[in-house]
Amino acid sequence: MSGPAVVIPNWNGREILGACLDSVAAQTLAPAEVIVVDNGSTDGSLELLAAREPPVTVIEMGRNTGFAVAANRGIEAASAGLVALVNTDVVLEPNWLERMERTLDEHPGAASVACKMVDQHDPAVVWDAGDFLRRDGQAEQRGRGEPDRPEFDVPGEAVSACAGAALYRRAPVLELGGFDERFFVYLEDVDLGLRLRLGGWSCRYEPAVAAHAGGGSSGQLERPMLAWVERNTLLLLWKFFPLRWAPLVAYRQLGWAWHALLERRLGEHLEGALAALPLMPAMLRERRALRRGARVPIETAVPPRPITRRGAERARASAPRGA
Repeated sequence: MSGPAVVIPNWNGREILGACLDSVAAQTLAPAEVIVVDNGSTDGSLELLAAREPPVTVIEMGRNTGFAVAANRGIEAASAGLVALVNTDVVLEPNWLERMERTLDEHPGAASVACKMVDQHDPAVVWDAGDFLRRDGQAEQRGRGEPDRPEFDVPGEAVSACAGAALYRRAPVLELGGFDERFFVYLEDVDLGLRLRLGGWSCRYEPAVAAHAGGGSSGQLERPMLAWVERNTLLLLWKFFPLRWAPLVAYRQLGWAWHALLERRLGEHLEGALAALPLMPAMLRERRALRRGARVPIETAVPPRPITRRGAERARASAPRGA
């Protein structure tokens, strides 16, 4: 019996791609197909893939189109009803795919499953145990940097799944247009998770283990990581958040700006904010349309959570993508 399709976006990931593919090939539930979407790699990734046994399907984009575009092309090309997205710097436990598929089978109202991602260099440290969004705009990876504890082995719900290692129902994702390609990289998975939630779908957390190495190819991006995250945070807020949450958002934005100043990265922070401005009108228009069509109110999709003082932390910024 074959399981879901596996889609791996890749950009110059040759050094880590082999271990990722080996872990996919070793799954107790064989994937229906393995699709690698290559974003114009120049490091020999394509040669490695051409010689790969068992063979994989390769979609060559020819240039760096970003994680969101690569993920969408892979999901569109898949023939299975379930699609797993896996980063090149992730190694899956052998039963990962089997457990993730079982979770969706047992929860027909869920459109995605988040897993327990641990640090590949120190598996006793959690990387991500489900993503949550605060009303101040902070996207938070539960457990990030904390010692692994029994609470992270308890299945439950999350707002969204980190697309570095997640399973999705293909049909609702495509119905919503997939990942928002304007995000390019970072927070595109939170955006999709929130749209799925507003559409009446839930996201499950299943503690199937994926080991994340970190590093990835984010250092090769055209703008600094902090700039991307600030840009996409603002896009997310304009697209979804009601005006009455503005004081909370202002508090968090001022905190991030202050810490960026202290860390001598204020220029990167401002670069991201300025890059977001051209898309502000479109996001505000879409917010009205999303509200009209929502089956779940935004107050339910983003429940209140205590305000933290972790204003400098950008948990989402630490998860590299195949951009």
